[in-house]
Amino acid sequence: MPDETTPDRDQPTTAAREPVGTRIGRIAGTWFPLIVVAAGTVAVLVPAPFLPLGAFVTPLLMLIMLGMGMTLRGSDFGIVARKPLALLIGIVAQFVIMPLTGFLLVTVLDLDPAIAVGVILVAAAPGGTASNVMVFLAKGDTALSVAMTTVSTLVAPLVTPLLVLLLAGSYLPVDPLGLFLSIVQIVIVPIVVGLLLRRFLPRLVERLVTWMPLVSVVGITLVVLAVVAGSAATILAFGLAILGIVVVLNGVGLVLGYVAARAVGLDEPARRAVSIEVGMQNSGLAAGLANTHFSAEAAVPAAIFSVWHNVSGSLLASYWSRRPPREAAQAQHEAVAR
Repeated sequence: MPDETTPDRDQPTTAAREPVGTRIGRIAGTWFPLIVVAAGTVAVLVPAPFLPLGAFVTPLLMLIMLGMGMTLRGSDFGIVARKPLALLIGIVAQFVIMPLTGFLLVTVLDLDPAIAVGVILVAAAPGGTASNVMVFLAKGDTALSVAMTTVSTLVAPLVTPLLVLLLAGSYLPVDPLGLFLSIVQIVIVPIVVGLLLRRFLPRLVERLVTWMPLVSVVGITLVVLAVVAGSAATILAFGLAILGIVVVLNGVGLVLGYVAARAVGLDEPARRAVSIEVGMQNSGLAAGLANTHFSAEAAVPAAIFSVWHNVSGSLLASYWSRRPPREAAQAQHEAVAR
């Protein structure tokens, strides 16, 4: 689910067998970065028609998380036992590299308090599930990516409010309990409902889940339209400066995520997964929390991040997709030789 979608883990062997919903969702996912860029541009230039969407940001995010819950399976958690070090490094990197980088940026640049809180909030958010698609395209470890997204999302109600309180409390008053309850409402409850639906109504879920990537693309596009439209004036005034901060934050996450994975000896597919997971945040969640607990201005970094990280993630995935990991290339060579 782009911010929020996951690759189809049961891909059919022929296009003829591919469900219509899956095919449409795959096409929408392929064009997702351009869709988000177009939506953000339109919302900045003509914000008025999209302002009413602001009331639907939380329900849209809940719908996206419901879809995530319906796609989760027991096998997604099996990697905890198979690759505990890789998962631990990924999660620690997620909640250390990005928040500290965000805090360093806002401290050095002496930003407006609302913008500073917005940067820290998006930096402290869990991984965005669009990263699963990017890792898949980048020939990375998709199972590790899905596990990282899931675990970081599940621990976010505790970790994200504490990080925001610690790093942003000096800029604006922070209500950690309020943030906790909002994340539980937006993230945990829908995921649990999705898991229960999959457990007790599997046939219904199997029919619905093929359409969830498309629902997710539409949902996050509407979130971008709502958040960008509500912050259009601030974006026009400070957009380039905030874009520069977002590009640096995202780039540091991508680079240091890879470096951290390499430092502990993870293989190349795992390095790619950790890199993309660390660099790509659940910016929709960050924008929703900013609007609810702070201000429209505080949502601007998340809105811009939502556009940019899908562009940078797509570019990196495209680069890596043309360079198979050494392990995979060697295995293919040995198979041909036999």
